[in-house]
Amino acid sequence: MKTIYAAFTLSIASFAFSQKNLERVEPAFWWKGMKNPELQILVYGKEVANNEITLSDGIQIKDIRKVDNPNYVFITVNTNEINVPKFAINIKKGKKNLGSYTYELKQRNPGSASRESFTSKDFMYLIMPDRFANGDEKNDSKPELTEKADRSLPNGRHGGDLRGIINNLDYIQNLGATAVWLTPVNEDNEKVYSYHGYAQTDLYKIDGRYGTNEDYKTLSQELNKRNMKLVMDYVTNHWGGSHWMIKDLPSKDWIHWFDEGEKGFKRSNYKTTTQFDTNASDIDKKYALDGWFDTTMPDINQKNPLVLKYLIQNAIWWIEYAELGGFRVDTYPYNDKDAMAKWAKAITDEYPKFNIVGETWLYTAAQIAAWQKNSKIGEIEGYNSNLPSVMDFMLFENMPKALKEKESWDKGMIRIYDSFTSDFLYPDINNTLVFFENHDTERWNEIFNANPDAYKMALTLISTVRGIPQIYYGSEIGMRGDKKTGGDADIRRDFPGGWKSDTQNAFNPSAQTAEQKEFFRFTQKLLNWRKGKDVIHHGKTKNFVPQDGVFVYFRYNEKETVMVVVNNNEKDQTLDLKRFAESLNGFTKGKEIISDKEISLQKSMNIPAKTPFIIELEK
Repeated sequence: MKTIYAAFTLSIASFAFSQKNLERVEPAFWWKGMKNPELQILVYGKEVANNEITLSDGIQIKDIRKVDNPNYVFITVNTNEINVPKFAINIKKGKKNLGSYTYELKQRNPGSASRESFTSKDFMYLIMPDRFANGDEKNDSKPELTEKADRSLPNGRHGGDLRGIINNLDYIQNLGATAVWLTPVNEDNEKVYSYHGYAQTDLYKIDGRYGTNEDYKTLSQELNKRNMKLVMDYVTNHWGGSHWMIKDLPSKDWIHWFDEGEKGFKRSNYKTTTQFDTNASDIDKKYALDGWFDTTMPDINQKNPLVLKYLIQNAIWWIEYAELGGFRVDTYPYNDKDAMAKWAKAITDEYPKFNIVGETWLYTAAQIAAWQKNSKIGEIEGYNSNLPSVMDFMLFENMPKALKEKESWDKGMIRIYDSFTSDFLYPDINNTLVFFENHDTERWNEIFNANPDAYKMALTLISTVRGIPQIYYGSEIGMRGDKKTGGDADIRRDFPGGWKSDTQNAFNPSAQTAEQKEFFRFTQKLLNWRKGKDVIHHGKTKNFVPQDGVFVYFRYNEKETVMVVVNNNEKDQTLDLKRFAESLNGFTKGKEIISDKEISLQKSMNIPAKTPFIIELEK
């Protein structure tokens, strides 16, 4: 009898299939002791639905679902009723056994359900793996994967991988980051432009050009040893056109199919504001939610119960297998919001402390806050997203404007202040992601011509306001990139020193240029200071309306008070401290944490032009 092996080889075990009637089983294995004991197993093989499926050891199939395509069967079992560590899934035709698969139920790690996740205590470091560091040149290209490495192509594969990240964890830790968010590393086997990973072709397999599933787990474990967390970039809205299930759809309604388009394609209008617009037309809402993000990214139909269950189980599988510390979910408002509420609840029911931040790319606090769990705004329409965290795109949008434009009644630093005046709309304001750039946006240091002053002010802001701060790899050494003229590739440049052929290694602080050192040292000192500051993580805020380009706010709790001053003026400014008496009451001096200088708080304070101060107050 000929034996073939699963297409999703895992280094931790091999799963033998008999005959070709079984080509895939997903998830490949599961765990005992889940809060929800129900497990849906996808069985895939040629006309598998036309045969009888049985389980060994007297195990009962609770439900069996067949779809339009006879190559699929979805079987449901209750894992609480299974008392053996392994059992066989058998495919029979009459008395003839056409194939079998040995299914394993593993034991969960102790404390898995109560795992810690990223919070406002953390500082998140975003990496695009293909562009960070090449730790294993042998996997730059893989025979079974279409696109090969070619570093000369801006939009090609450059060879960065998981081993490169593991090799540079000391750098990330010493910088002061405590959580690492990777753009997707699951297999993306599109012909070209696959390095970004958002057109995934196998949701259970790490792309071979990044490494293996075991490498991904190792990265997570190495981070956990350092009291750091791995955040997976999860994509529910779309898959790659070369995904094995897209090429052999279980049913037409697995994706959003438009008959008038080529291969079902219809581009989204990208107007996700229609999700909460009570006056939105049906056609606009349909094209926003059901339209495809791009031609190579078929839009997934989360309303299909089998699809939703598949996405829920896949997410839980990765959390449990790779010991993850959180999710960032791509293009969140493009999904069906009711289905996603079920998705988020299923995950957080299993892991009550698990944090999930959605990419809520909207520009008003009301529109963003509506997506956060227990939102009073969402409640107006009887909706609760169950999504713990959202991204503060309002602050992101206002920051470069505030620091670039001339001060006036409604321009300049007042924009930063205005971003915080809507905090009351958020049910959990500390659980919002604050940032000034990411892998989709213009590089901050390009906007400001690699001016360290602008960077220092921006980093000070996101590091000391409410929420979870995030920076993008390379910002800490002044990396630039022009999205307008160079496209996405230019904002995703290779980190200098990540490849053996690089002439400079910026991972080594002693090898950094003078300019890189200025960025790096400021970042390192600020991030490491922030680690132990509960007053920043959970403290209250007192804002003072900006004047003359200077924004002053205080973070405080019962034990400590921190005064933050950001002077965006072209000239030095002298502050009359009487204005801040309600927060300075009893404090006579303070220590500025970057310069380590003592600051007198008697009558006035001078702050240099284009400078931030972070002052720990003392009596």
